[in-house]
Amino acid sequence: MSGCDLLVRGGTLIDGSGGEPFRADVAIAGSRIAAIGAAAARADAVRTIDAGGMVVAPGFIDIKTHSDFTLPLNPRAESKIRQGVTTEVIGHCGFSVAPALPGKVDMLRDYLSPSAPWLTFRETSFAEYLGGFPATSTNVCPLVGHNTLRLMVMGMAPRAAARAEIEAMAALLEEALAAGARGLSTGLFTPPGCFAEAEEILALAHVLKRHGAGYFSHLRDESRHVFEALDEAIAVGAAAGVHVQVVHVKLSGIDNWGRADKFVAAIDAARDRGIGIDCDQYPYTAASNPLKNLLPPWVQSDRLDEMAARLAGAENRARIRREIDASGLNNFGRIPDWDAIRISVSPHQPQHAGRTIAELARAAAADPVDCLCDYLIADRCATRVLVSSIGEEDVQTLIRAPTVCVGSDGNCVAPYGVTSQGKPHPRFYGTFPRILGHYVRDLGLIPLPLAIRKMTAAPAAALGLDRRGLLREGWYADLAIFDPEKFAERATYADPHQYPEGAPTVIVNGAVTVVGAAHTGALSGRLLRRGT
Repeated sequence: MSGCDLLVRGGTLIDGSGGEPFRADVAIAGSRIAAIGAAAARADAVRTIDAGGMVVAPGFIDIKTHSDFTLPLNPRAESKIRQGVTTEVIGHCGFSVAPALPGKVDMLRDYLSPSAPWLTFRETSFAEYLGGFPATSTNVCPLVGHNTLRLMVMGMAPRAAARAEIEAMAALLEEALAAGARGLSTGLFTPPGCFAEAEEILALAHVLKRHGAGYFSHLRDESRHVFEALDEAIAVGAAAGVHVQVVHVKLSGIDNWGRADKFVAAIDAARDRGIGIDCDQYPYTAASNPLKNLLPPWVQSDRLDEMAARLAGAENRARIRREIDASGLNNFGRIPDWDAIRISVSPHQPQHAGRTIAELARAAAADPVDCLCDYLIADRCATRVLVSSIGEEDVQTLIRAPTVCVGSDGNCVAPYGVTSQGKPHPRFYGTFPRILGHYVRDLGLIPLPLAIRKMTAAPAAALGLDRRGLLREGWYADLAIFDPEKFAERATYADPHQYPEGAPTVIVNGAVTVVGAAHTGALSGRLLRRGT
């Protein structure tokens, strides 16, 4: 070739396939990789990046995020792009900000307030939502949420859906898929999704099959009944013939630790039976969720005043206490103690971010359940918390598994502006450097090429992305260039708003977006609708 826009020279390529590293130059023309190797080395380049001593990898694909809650506020995607992430999948766990039907915008805003406290909600179809999506630094793969669809059709009704209601949800799903949603996400662990029965989910899965779309599931239970919940997800894939993505795999609750190998074996067995299924994890022992979701489902309501009244009642608090004593927290199981629950983001009581329920209860000389209920009432049920409920042994088992992808389950945020509020989970800033630094370089759990495959080619294949996830001529030029000896997580639970050390150079669709630890301001990400 004669010329190119950008030449990445002298790097060690780890191409995403899991194969051995090799030295080669990469030439980029426009948004694509024009040449790799000898032809690239001969190219005349408008701009050259010296990658000597660096790894050149495909840009990381964050297969599990909630950045739809923050990208309109932080389109530079700071906390993600600086990890080397070039593509994010949004709309997970049944939670999407569209569609928002007439007369139901306030209900959706209140429902999503613990996750999207600063986002502006408006009446919109899914097509209108995608049509107005802002330019961003990362590519974006949109999903539509089952909880949102159910909320639009039947609110928080604690019952099975009637046939007409299922048909109404299916119609909304059809519209979202036609607009470009890549699939349906479910959050069967919490209302209103937890009230859905098999008939409802299968009917929607058959809609996915007709469109060639995927099924992404936060399992109905990740603690005591996690294997029954996994069987349910596998059954959906088998019955409808759709690809299943089991998101943020965890074995939650101290009674459940040490069983991750059994979980991976069940995934592998389903694959051996011909079922299309993948899964992902984040490399931390703490989860994050709205505080209200830790309580029994009957506590929740689509009206804040009604939920506050339930939380205030002495008999209800006694019932909550009995149910937690009997079976642990909803979806999280038994925790070591109330210090395991830490306030992360509290829109109406921000002064308490970082404090645990146990600390607050001691300060108030109150029972922890009373303290929790009082806190939710004061914060208008919008509190988000960190829950230390996962065993480190299981985290490492999942990292070792070649078929488990990496996903942050985090939003793109930044140490400035509105998204700098609170103390979010450090995974928002540190998921990918934590894998590559702590677990690969420091502990040696898996080789670097396998780790990168779990972040690139594997999620690209699970998502069916076109010409992304590998370094190949003619493929999109999404690249992460980093020093494997220096790239490391800095974010902590106490001080999460910190970018990684050894910041990578990041290229998105051929545009240099991060270089020299600075964001260039490029917003070259693309909306990757289904079929693209």
